[in-house]
Amino acid sequence: MKYLLVAITFALTAVLQQPVSAASNSQPPNIIVIFCDDLGYGDLACFGHPTIATPHLDQMAAEGMKLTQFYSAAPVCTPSRAALLTGRLPMRNGMCSNSRRVLFPNSKGGIPATEITLAEQLQKVGYATACIGKWHLGHLPPFLPTRNGFDYYFGIPYSNDMDRVNDSPKGRQAFQNPKVEYWNVPLMRNEEIIERPADQTTITKRYTEEAVKFIKSNQTEPFFLYLPHSMPHVPLFRSNEFENKSRRGLYGDIIEEIDWSVGRILDTVRQSQSSENTLVFFTSDNGPWLIFNEQGGSAGLLRDGKGSTWEGGMREPTLAWWPGKIKGGTVSRELASTMDIYATASQLAGVQLPDDRTMDSYDLMPVLQGGQGLREALFYYRGYRLMAVRQGAWKMHFMTQNAYGQPQPVTHDTPLLFNLHVDPSEKWNVSQQNPDVIARLGKIVAEHKKTAKHAPSQLEK
Repeated sequence: MKYLLVAITFALTAVLQQPVSAASNSQPPNIIVIFCDDLGYGDLACFGHPTIATPHLDQMAAEGMKLTQFYSAAPVCTPSRAALLTGRLPMRNGMCSNSRRVLFPNSKGGIPATEITLAEQLQKVGYATACIGKWHLGHLPPFLPTRNGFDYYFGIPYSNDMDRVNDSPKGRQAFQNPKVEYWNVPLMRNEEIIERPADQTTITKRYTEEAVKFIKSNQTEPFFLYLPHSMPHVPLFRSNEFENKSRRGLYGDIIEEIDWSVGRILDTVRQSQSSENTLVFFTSDNGPWLIFNEQGGSAGLLRDGKGSTWEGGMREPTLAWWPGKIKGGTVSRELASTMDIYATASQLAGVQLPDDRTMDSYDLMPVLQGGQGLREALFYYRGYRLMAVRQGAWKMHFMTQNAYGQPQPVTHDTPLLFNLHVDPSEKWNVSQQNPDVIARLGKIVAEHKKTAKHAPSQLEK
């Protein structure tokens, strides 16, 4: 009996002497989503770029997980952002259109009040929330971040190439040697314009400073930080410290400054009370804007880029980091989507998914812990048109349309079929050899269409 009491006393003493960390208490984890704009699948060193240096993102990959089959829900800005924040395909909430692909400064629509954003979802259980960066889900007051679940907002309300000044250089000349005064984009804090035009040469730096401040000031409660960068969307701007830093030129300078930003944010987390209780995602809204040549990024070995439902338009370079929870240096080849961040964060926070609507989000924790994913299929939409579907290795195109220069999609009576495990560049159509796969994917699409109710377009208002 004496030995048993000694053993119990020793065990209790060992437990009490353990350092207290956020990971060991009952507080749900913090969630940080770093969301780039027009980043290509091949633009990071850890995803194969030979001349852009991304040491902080490389370290994030070494300490966390690289997801190689991770997709945005749309090939352009507005619908992909709506999908991430609602966990739903854009056609369900009307944040898409077949004629007007994104919101503009003269748009009267925005994210519907009936949608439950991830910020609103997490606010239900006491999360502090901030959006720092490009919003692009409606610039009028009812649609701003502060009316849709975010306690704090700092950023620009739409893309940095909008509000172009009439007397700026014509055509693409303004992008070849961009100057801040060529665009009259507003910078906002909460619902107030604090600078116009926004000084885009310092905008990545200022987003980072705001993000660091938010993390430091929210150490006693769980927080959700959504950091949608303005870059590398053209026009390209970087701070003086990053001028001519990259061997890749201006575009590389931009990516290397974003890499620096990620390093600052992760260092802030590492030094905080919540160092072991913070899940960080790094990804992008869509693929690279290839028509801008050297000022656009690279989709690596993937086909096409921003604006298309070929792989280069929607497969994103993605990293997940959570020390102690995600094993370092791991790689997942499971099918996943930006929409899945919604269910993942909700499950971790202990809040139920909305049950009064169709959700397109799946919990990623099994994937992040090295297991199989829950997502059976991925649907590739361009506006309201269902262009393709993927299950496992197989991707089937009903319609194809290049990102630019092809006004109308081509409908394929016999769908195109590609084995993406063998042919990620989508070069070899193998539909004739695999009629059983065509039939199986057709059934998946038929089931999907039973719930694919299209909401009225917010982009056409």
